[in-house]
This record gives sequence, structure tokens and C-alpha cells, in this order.
Amino acid sequence: MKRIARAGTAIALAVLAAAGTASTATAGPSTTHKAAFGYTSVRRNIPTGAVRFSVGSPDVSDGGTLPASGWANGRGCTGTNQPIRLDWSRAPAGTRSYAVTLFDPDAPTGSGFWHWQVWDIPATDTALGATPPVGAVTGTNDAGAPDYIGPCPPTGDIPHHYQFTVYALDTPSLDLPATSTPAIAAFTMSTHILGYARLTALAQR
Repeated sequence: MKRIARAGTAIALAVLAAAGTASTATAGPSTTHKAAFGYTSVRRNIPTGAVRFSVGSPDVSDGGTLPASGWANGRGCTGTNQPIRLDWSRAPAGTRSYAVTLFDPDAPTGSGFWHWQVWDIPATDTALGATPPVGAVTGTNDAGAPDYIGPCPPTGDIPHHYQFTVYALDTPSLDLPATSTPAIAAFTMSTHILGYARLTALAQR
């Protein structure tokens, strides 16, 4: 049993290393690594008619490189594991709350990797940093912790596109506990999305 437990722990840590944050980018992508993984299309949780609104950050521009502060501080990465600051505007009428997620579609897991999710952000709040506003819920990430976990992509892999998404919702609360998995949160949210805004940051080792 101990041997099985150790093996399970090793697998979990390997998954984390495949998707978390790092401090600085080093080597370019390895041809061997690039050829080792393909992509599978999955349905997204955002309705096709959802309104696009604006999101920005004082820490990184859309399409820019994720700063060292946002990378993970483990598994070979030496960032400070702090989420970038976001602020948004022009959300659609009828918005009653917001949710924010950080997702890596390039993680070689078969289902990407969810680094961060916060929901029940009051409609009166239009910014998010390391400390969520009163009433907001920080959900469980794909590492199993109700917290932010910064990116730390595999060394030599392709650039990873880290998607920070703000969702405008038609409900003041998703009525979900913090232990909810990203899949449960995304599924529950899908029928309440009025609009969304997205900022993508790149990271590579």
C-alpha cells in the first residue's frame, strides 16, 4: 500500500509540473516534446451569444509574457505564486456577479489545467488581485487546493497560453462550496454567463 501511495503522489506532482508557473523562461521548445502531444477539441462553457467586454492588467498585456510574480514557486520554478491583477469594464446589463478563472489549454493532461477559480464576486467589484473581495469564493484548482497555483510548464515544451477569463453572470451566487472542482464550477456557471472578457499571457521554459 505504501508503494502505491508513493506512486500516486509522484503522478500528482508530475501533473502539477506540467501546468504550473515558473520564474523565467529558459530553453526554447523541444521538437521531440512538441511532437509528443496533440490536441483534442472539447466544448467550451461559454455560450456563443455571450457578450465580449474588456479586461486588462497592470502586470501584463494581452499576448504578453507572464511576469515572474505569477509563476509557481515549486517543481523547478522560482516565481512568487501571486495572481496577476485584473480590472474589467463594460460588462453587459443584468450582471449580478462575476467569476474569474485561469486555465492552461496547453497542459499535456488531456483536459488542460485549471490554476485558479473565484466566483460570487459582487457585481459592484470590477477588479481582482491576490485577495478576493468579501463574499467571493475561491474554488479548488486542479492541484486539489482552494487557492491560486501559478504556472510551471514543462521544460522544453511549446509556449503555454494562460487564459485569465472574467465571466459576467446573471446570478448573485453559484451556491457552490469552495471544494467544488473546476469541472463542476464551469458546468454550473455555463447556464448563467451573460458575457466574458479574456486576457492571455504566455509562459515557456
